[in-house]
Amino acid sequence: MAKDKIAYVCDNCGQESPKWIGKCPSCGKWNTFKEIRVADTRQQAATSAAAAAGHKLRKNKVLRLRDISAQDDPRIDMHDAELNRVLGGGLVPGSIVLLGGEPGIGKSTLSLQTMLALTDMRILYVSGEESAHQLKMRAERLSSNPQHDNFLILCENSLETIFEHIEDTQPQLVVIDSIQTIATEDVESSAGSIAQVRECASALLRFAKTSGVPVILIGHITKEGTLAGPKILEHIVDTVIQFEGDQHYMYRILRSIKNRFGSTSELGIYEMQQTGLRQVSNPSELLLTEDHDGLSGVAISSAIEGVRPFLVETQALVSSAAYGTPQRSATGFDQRRLNMLLAVLEKRVGFKLMQKDVFLNIAGGLRVTDMAMDLSVIAAVLSSNVDTPIENGWCMAGEVGLSGEVRPVNRIEQRIAEAEKLGFANMIIPKYNLQGFDRRKYNIELHPVRKVEEALRALFG
Repeated sequence: MAKDKIAYVCDNCGQESPKWIGKCPSCGKWNTFKEIRVADTRQQAATSAAAAAGHKLRKNKVLRLRDISAQDDPRIDMHDAELNRVLGGGLVPGSIVLLGGEPGIGKSTLSLQTMLALTDMRILYVSGEESAHQLKMRAERLSSNPQHDNFLILCENSLETIFEHIEDTQPQLVVIDSIQTIATEDVESSAGSIAQVRECASALLRFAKTSGVPVILIGHITKEGTLAGPKILEHIVDTVIQFEGDQHYMYRILRSIKNRFGSTSELGIYEMQQTGLRQVSNPSELLLTEDHDGLSGVAISSAIEGVRPFLVETQALVSSAAYGTPQRSATGFDQRRLNMLLAVLEKRVGFKLMQKDVFLNIAGGLRVTDMAMDLSVIAAVLSSNVDTPIENGWCMAGEVGLSGEVRPVNRIEQRIAEAEKLGFANMIIPKYNLQGFDRRKYNIELHPVRKVEEALRALFG
């Protein structure tokens, strides 16, 4: 038997080194190299574990490009419109999906609720954290009819034992909750270590690709906000989706970080209830407060994430700096972009904010990256600065440049239609978006502007 070798792997990016290094040359992090034992584990774990599944593995062969079919395999309908949208239209057969999120955010609830709805598939749900009794109680709370004949529960931490049960049950979908609790005998380290997470994920990847059975892995988020385990785990899987939200609020956001079969700009919104997660088909209504009449520092923007338009409430608070150095804080919005917009407001419009604290918040716990939010951020900051509320029925969309111009945004018609549907009477849009645009088909009054001063004059007179 060959003697085991010692290797060092970066806990952050997966970079390997034959000796310990203080600073990782790949990602630049300090003290992230951890010692692991290498005994041909990469090949053994991937081949022996997948072979233990008992499936007839398809042998790879050389193919001509012209002989390969370009047609997509039919996707699996998850019976969840939000999850289907984030996945790119459904679950691809033979794919491996990583679902990440903070502890207690609802990852297991989302996966269990979705699996209970797939009554036409044979599903193996592997839990390394909860007992079968706990899963049964949760299933009764989430579903009115938890008697799912094709839903199989396995409470196990050994990868080899899991593959033995896969061979016996022949499932059509496998869920691992969570990947940090699974360990293989081919690696001499505890579950959750770098080597264990990497080798178990590699074995499950080989199983998914050779058998055509999709695998869903559930992973934890560290305190830094990244997926636990080496970065190579995100490189192995086909799709990485992250479940976000504040545990003190009822709304949860499903966001795609990586997707080989769809867009990474899609967004799914859920509402946490006693009976599980409810899909939010119209997020604009929940992202707007009941009434903000007479309140300064509130502006409504028409944003787009992926292909879905919705209206977002932007809240700002401007006050005199109490300790000399002004604070700049943004929740749900890029802080560097906020600083840029404040500089534009001071330089191009003439409002002095140098000695004032500025706090910005996107209502509903949403994190928005749409550039069309710029106009509402400036409007909300100015409204709070002069303590003058924006009239009801006004919304806006526009990107602001460094010279104070309002730049055009994409999909302006969808933004206008969403604002009109929710009863808004006036909307500020970039003037350049009116080229080749028919205003007569909308009942909402449009106010095209070319500079920030024109937008502020339309709002405040």
